[in-house]
Amino acid sequence: MTEAKHPARAASPAIVLDTNVVLEAWVFENPDSVKLMSAVGTRTLRWLVTGEMRDELIHVLGRGLGPRWPSAWEALQERWESHATECPVDGNKPAHWPRCTDKDDQKFIDFALQQKARWLISRDRAVLKLASRCSKLGLTVVDPTRWLEMWSAEVSSGL
Repeated sequence: MTEAKHPARAASPAIVLDTNVVLEAWVFENPDSVKLMSAVGTRTLRWLVTGEMRDELIHVLGRGLGPRWPSAWEALQERWESHATECPVDGNKPAHWPRCTDKDDQKFIDFALQQKARWLISRDRAVLKLASRCSKLGLTVVDPTRWLEMWSAEVSSGL
């Protein structure tokens, strides 16, 4: 999805979502994550992604999530395409950027910082441990519940 197709997205705050948050919203229907995706769906927020993030979601779905949650990429692909704004990845990253202990999650941190996203939303402990260091670089790292609290306060105060 490009900015040209969704010009209103350019003015919306940018977010990056860890794979677990996408699954929470679209498969497990966690209320906080569903509200987050609702804000993305209405273009109130601009969800930035990479092809690697899409591939990770496809991989996780392909492994299966158990009999209670049948899921397949084909069932979510249209949502992904209508909600996500795919951006190029810049391989250059400053040495002072935070390093995640889980190398598989480093891509979310680096991408969010490169894109100057406002929020990185995750439930991954290794990612959340970097919240303080990321905040010094202008990136707020929170879980969906904390994001919803912050967002609700912001909306009610008229910011």
